Amino acid sequence: MFKRMTESIKLFFTEVRAELKKVSFPTRAETIGSTTVVIVFCILMSLYLSVIDSFLVWLVSKII
Repeated sequence: MFKRMTESIKLFFTEVRAELKKVSFPTRAETIGSTTVVIVFCILMSLYLSVIDSFLVWLVSKII
């Protein structure tokens, strides 16, 4: 039983190593570009939601 468990653990780590060799990590430029896109999108969405929220507050205050 112990031998079978040891073999399966060795096989697992062998397969993990093989899969990690297939991974392509992004370059520094790609990472910076993606981060910039995410930050700009977050800023735009926060502005959009702020405008919508302000409008809804104004609308509810007019109704009440």
